[in-house]
Amino acid sequence: MNNDPAHFAAPVVARAKEAKVDPQLLMAILYNEAYKPHDPDLEREWQRMKPDSAFGIANMHKAAFDEVKQGRDFAARSWQDLPDDPDLAIEAAAWYLHDLEASLPKEPSGSFTKDELLALGYNTGAGNMSAFARGVKPGSMARSYLDRLHDNWAKAGRAVRH
Repeated sequence: MNNDPAHFAAPVVARAKEAKVDPQLLMAILYNEAYKPHDPDLEREWQRMKPDSAFGIANMHKAAFDEVKQGRDFAARSWQDLPDDPDLAIEAAAWYLHDLEASLPKEPSGSFTKDELLALGYNTGAGNMSAFARGVKPGSMARSYLDRLHDNWAKAGRAVRH
């Protein structure tokens, strides 16, 4: 199984365009989430041991998926479909970023860029993202996620430009 998110560049670009989000950001998040193999059988086995685990190449939790699918063309789909359908995972992640962006304050007072805030929101949720936008400092896990985003940014850009 190819765990390099770059081979999903075409659907990342298409789904980012549909959701009006930055394809480089979406791809960088997929790189961040590629820390584990995305094999459907392994994911389901892990989910049996840890019911609150995340599914699919974008590592989306059930609550986030169920929220983001409302009113969208994939509303009838199940979170359980994510391991088998990378395009669905990419589509859901793109719309989740879209929804997070819509909830950002118009004038964030913190030191993070919009893309950094969206990545932090993807990782920690909308409430934490809003706190970071107000200047709250992220904890070590969120900071690590942001560091990985920075590390993955250039290769994500190359992937979506090719």
